[in-house]
Amino acid sequence: MTLLLLAGTGDARAIAVALAAEQIAAVASLSGATRHPAALAVPTRIGGFGDAEGFRDYLLEAGISAVLDATHPFADRMSRRSCAVAGQLGLPYAQFLRPEWQPGSGDTWVMIEAEHDAADHIPRGATVFLATGRQTLENFGNLADRRVFCRVIDPPKRPFPFPGGTYRVGRPPFSVEDEVALFRELGVDWLVVKNAGGVASRSKLDAARQLEIPVAMIRRPVQPGGSKLETVEQAMAWVRELPW
Repeated sequence: MTLLLLAGTGDARAIAVALAAEQIAAVASLSGATRHPAALAVPTRIGGFGDAEGFRDYLLEAGISAVLDATHPFADRMSRRSCAVAGQLGLPYAQFLRPEWQPGSGDTWVMIEAEHDAADHIPRGATVFLATGRQTLENFGNLADRRVFCRVIDPPKRPFPFPGGTYRVGRPPFSVEDEVALFRELGVDWLVVKNAGGVASRSKLDAARQLEIPVAMIRRPVQPGGSKLETVEQAMAWVRELPW
């Protein structure tokens, strides 16, 4: 048997380490969104599968026996496709889905459904920090009359897609202290975040709380059916129960 680990998150990296430690036959897949990703602990393919048919062909050609989806919670189209194709082929499928972030004492969050909704809450002239990545950046085009910073991992090859925007290059993880210093340096008035969940990437929210910066929190999209796993330990328990 060979397990396919759909990767691209810190959780997937930790799962890959655990798989390698137990010498479980596995291959990881990265979409290629990051130009120079850090190496994973198991053999890795880089690049998308194309459409559902392409994914199905890969599963059959590579002799994949089960799919563990540890992609980003907002990679919902990929997750729904993976779940559907695995089901069609009769392959076990589970999704690693870390718990959502919840506001606590001192947090000022506005829950929104999509990127374009942020402009309904952020006043004109405000300085906005987008911790949402580059892939959905164009959806914030109605923030053009604000000062916008968007953090990206790789140096951009194209100019910012709308006026008033600037890229900020940085590779996680970021400490709370680093985020506080950055937000102060930039004079951030609003933070926009996707509700990805997780401990490692929460530092920006803790920094916003310290600085009393309001947060526009984008709700998660609808996820596929199938088993849901919240910890590396749960993921490994699911893997061990497969009919190896």
